[in-house]
Amino acid sequence: MSKTVKLFLSLGLVATLSACGSETPSSGDATSPSPQNLPVAQSPSEGGEGGEGEEYSSGEKANAEFKDILSGPELLSELKKGGHIIYFRHAQTDKDYADQANPKIKLNDCETQRKLSDVGIKQAKDIGAAFTAKKIPVGEVIASDYCRAWKTADLAFGRHKKNSNLNFLPFEEYTDAQVKEMKTRVMPLLTAVPQSGQNTVIVGHDDIFEAATGIYPEPQGMAYVLTPDGKGGFKPIANVLPDEWSKL
Repeated sequence: MSKTVKLFLSLGLVATLSACGSETPSSGDATSPSPQNLPVAQSPSEGGEGGEGEEYSSGEKANAEFKDILSGPELLSELKKGGHIIYFRHAQTDKDYADQANPKIKLNDCETQRKLSDVGIKQAKDIGAAFTAKKIPVGEVIASDYCRAWKTADLAFGRHKKNSNLNFLPFEEYTDAQVKEMKTRVMPLLTAVPQSGQNTVIVGHDDIFEAATGIYPEPQGMAYVLTPDGKGGFKPIANVLPDEWSKL
């Protein structure tokens, strides 16, 4: 993840999970969050797609400390009812680096991008098999233009619809305004109420999700289950690792 994103978030772009549905101020706004909402201690960790890091960002800390509201049979029962957004960070790749910043990258040429590893291919297939076995209904399947995202979707669910609002901006480090732009672009997807009885699956990237929620989804293949409130907001109710779907 970009060091600029880490700094930006630590300065308070995203205040609390309860504010996911509202516009959050940049670090330069007068309406910045109160001190009790700011992240606290930091400790060593690895970075993500946007570049390597050496300290926990507020987003990594939020991911590590996230507590499921529902899990196990209760989560499965809720998912079977539909009405949720399931946001996947794409499955594992051979390397983790900010290929979006490579001027030679072409979104219509997978050879210029990071590729799913053998582990990632298996993760995606196993996720799809678990959804089928557990009879979790899936409506729309939306993915970014990056090959690792839409291939994860295809391997898991057999289909996808591309949406460029899930794409990275083409930089390794982002300005405050660029992080805010990524949030503005992805929020409509995270807050859209799915068709009755269905769940919407989104396959995207780490920095995009973090810009919108304040949570950095780690590791690759992790999913967050969000429940839209129909009023432009949502509530994260669970996160699920790739190998946990079959155990619900």
